[in-house]
Amino acid sequence: MKIVGIIPSRYASSRFPGKPLADMLGQTMIERVYHQVKKSKHLQRVVVATDDQRIYDHVLAFGGEACMTAHHHPSGTDRCFEALQRQKEKFDFTLNIQGDEPFIDPRQIDLLCSSLTPQTELATLIQKISTLEQLLSVGEAKVVINKNQEAIYFSRSPIPFVQKTEQKKWLTATVFYRHVGLYAYRTDVLEKITKLSPSVLENAESLEQLRWIENGFKIKTVETEMEESICIDTPEDLQKAIAILKKQV
Repeated sequence: MKIVGIIPSRYASSRFPGKPLADMLGQTMIERVYHQVKKSKHLQRVVVATDDQRIYDHVLAFGGEACMTAHHHPSGTDRCFEALQRQKEKFDFTLNIQGDEPFIDPRQIDLLCSSLTPQTELATLIQKISTLEQLLSVGEAKVVINKNQEAIYFSRSPIPFVQKTEQKKWLTATVFYRHVGLYAYRTDVLEKITKLSPSVLENAESLEQLRWIENGFKIKTVETEMEESICIDTPEDLQKAIAILKKQV
């Protein structure tokens, strides 16, 4: 089974413009992400998909692979599909890997890859929620699954609702899962989902995976117990990441 890892990377960002090229102790953020992803044992190729010439040139300069894509893509999924189309090789699956997680654990990637079968349409990672803060945060996408480990629904609200129990005791009453933002798409399915129109639930929750569920696609979930990676959204996040790097030196 051939799998390509694609890292969507845009220069524009409302909260942190140019963050892929932000310096992190001598290496840029996108360079650190790329090198971490390259440690995966299951990916045949790793490609940065960008709409910016500066990022493209930089990736080539440090020895990585890059692909120029259009500016107009509404999501990383759409950018991944264009990058996939530009590859000369054929791949069975595409992994969409966040470009702002410089500490991403390659074992997470391998865990998701090892779960893939020819019957898998879409797959992603989930993790048990351990704190009430995580459960109640609108920034954390929660997910409920069926007995086949397929996602039934994603929400920014804490789901399921625990009847007749104080909210502060919910974590002791049932199991809650959070979504870990790493996606695997079967090639033919990736093409199909990029042609779908935005859906009602997607617009309500601002979660694109709901579009796929509303249209009948199955999302396989794989539970991980590995430590959560750090996502860099702001300059303040970058400083926290640099502080961690300094402790590792």
